[in-house]
Amino acid sequence: MLDSVKVSSKFVAGVGTLLVVSAVVFGCHKEEQAVSTAAATAAGAEHRAQAASAERDQERARLARIGLPTKSRYVDVHEPGAWNNPFISIDANMINLRVTLEDANTSGMGDSGMLRPTAARRRELQLRQSDLIEALMALPDYAWPYGRVVAIEESPLADKKSRPAIRRQMEAVMQQLNDLGVVVDEWPTR
Repeated sequence: MLDSVKVSSKFVAGVGTLLVVSAVVFGCHKEEQAVSTAAATAAGAEHRAQAASAERDQERARLARIGLPTKSRYVDVHEPGAWNNPFISIDANMINLRVTLEDANTSGMGDSGMLRPTAARRRELQLRQSDLIEALMALPDYAWPYGRVVAIEESPLADKKSRPAIRRQMEAVMQQLNDLGVVVDEWPTR
């Protein structure tokens, strides 16, 4: 009987060792898979970051055609109706982009007068935040008389409950514009 106990204890010890070895091998395989998955994820993230950086560089290059802002041309503008560069108003669900079109009449006679009001050439576009940069890049050079600067404000018509969300969206837009080299002139809500 003592021999059978020794045999069964050796058997149990052998099975235990086999289980430990298989657990180590299985664990190493799982660790190897985890490392390879993490490496693939990191490589994908790096590729996406490089693609985003290349796209941002292209956007900067497209906006570089617009001259640097001349603050003396817009520092005294205090009314949204008098602002001639792109004007952005941010609401909870959308962004309003106001642009002034070029005067079709090239003569200087009656410029911005009663017969040729500047307000008649203004257009307002409603956009999503993701479309704003593309819309700004599509604007012709004459839409930027002050240089590469935009005015931005929180929508004065928004309700007070949506103000925190509007502010977050406004800060994201301002960061996006600054990353592209566009100067942002923040206007107070009226």
